[in-house]
Amino acid sequence: MSLATPPTDNERAILSVTQLNRQARQLLETHLSLLWIEGEISNFSCPSSGHWYFTLKDAGAQVRCAMFKNRNNRVRSTPQQGSQVVVRARVSLYEGRGDYQLIVEHMEDAGVGALQRAYEDLKHRLHMEGLFEHDLKQTLPMPPKHLGVITSPTGAAIRDILHVLERRYPSLPVSIFPVAVQGADAAPQIVKALATANRLSDCDLLIVGRGGGSLEDLWPFNEESVARAMFSSRIPIISAVGHEVDLTIADYVADMRAPTPSAAAEIATPDGEALAQQFSGFGLQLKQALDRKLRYNHERLEHLRARLQHPGDKLQAQAQQLDSLEIRLNRAMLNHLQQQQANLKNIKTRQQALHPQQRLQRLSEKLSQLQTRAQRQIKQQLATKRQRFEQQAALLNSVSPLSTLQRGYSITRNAQGKVIHRAAELQPGDKLTTRLLEGEVHSQVESVKA
Repeated sequence: MSLATPPTDNERAILSVTQLNRQARQLLETHLSLLWIEGEISNFSCPSSGHWYFTLKDAGAQVRCAMFKNRNNRVRSTPQQGSQVVVRARVSLYEGRGDYQLIVEHMEDAGVGALQRAYEDLKHRLHMEGLFEHDLKQTLPMPPKHLGVITSPTGAAIRDILHVLERRYPSLPVSIFPVAVQGADAAPQIVKALATANRLSDCDLLIVGRGGGSLEDLWPFNEESVARAMFSSRIPIISAVGHEVDLTIADYVADMRAPTPSAAAEIATPDGEALAQQFSGFGLQLKQALDRKLRYNHERLEHLRARLQHPGDKLQAQAQQLDSLEIRLNRAMLNHLQQQQANLKNIKTRQQALHPQQRLQRLSEKLSQLQTRAQRQIKQQLATKRQRFEQQAALLNSVSPLSTLQRGYSITRNAQGKVIHRAAELQPGDKLTTRLLEGEVHSQVESVKA
């Protein structure tokens, strides 16, 4: 029994550890693109370089992670031990130790991150459907006749709204539609309140909102059902959710967005004090207008009183005016009579010119002229067409094959009817037909000389 000869170094591909780790890193980075991974942070460290190093784990496994300074400076706060996070990372390998690791490029809190992604997805979808279009927004009534407020009856928002309304426009009727503004029951209650307000049709303006809070607290106003109910409302809506920095889906769908509930009340109503000042100004303008009207009427009365004449003078003037009118009437009647006589004379002259016998005579003369002109034109056209026909016939005869035959030429065709131009086209034995000026000659080729 003989032992196998071990392969030589030339036959084996021997890698160094560095080469192995480099190839492994290249394979990982090439075949695994950016990934989203959720897990719990442990073993967190931040050396003086500013880079973060930590372990991301779950109940069954763990993986080392590195997040460099140019990326972690975008994270709002430093993560804590045990924080549940979602990271976007690429898979790599630290060649120095041969450790498989994640290079993290983005990090967010797991709970808030999921809500934020859901918010962005719904926002994009509703925007594409046109629910945020400015052209579809309704105009707010100013001032409103009846205001409806959809919010919590015990929250700070309703107190702020009523306080502003009492200060600015205390005479405005207000209906409160109490709803929960956070939790699982909030969205259905808001949708129901919107439907109720539209069904009753008492209000011509609605405020929908609540005070500030976290993203989770404000989430009912990011629900799709609430957004669609607000978009379908026939009553214009002011959205007043949270603080000025808070933006919800409801803010985009509403006809007007207010930064706070108090601001919504100010947007919805005119300033009562300003209205009072405006009415005072209107009163002053009305008084001045009445004074001007009274002065004008008084001056006009004095003017008319000065123009007032004695009845006898007025009767004498009217009698003189009546005489003048009588003279003008007689002159007008005489002119009218003369005009009518002239018109009658013109009518008689026209009737004589339009007598049937004279008209028939004129028409007969015109018909005779037309017949003479028509016969002359027909003769000219026939002569022109005959001359053109003779020219075309002569031209056609000059290019006719029969004309060629008259000059002593003939046309020879083979058995297939093809015209023979050269001797090279024939072979001994071919049958030919030769067309002469009169008749045809049938022959057979005995020899060919090209």
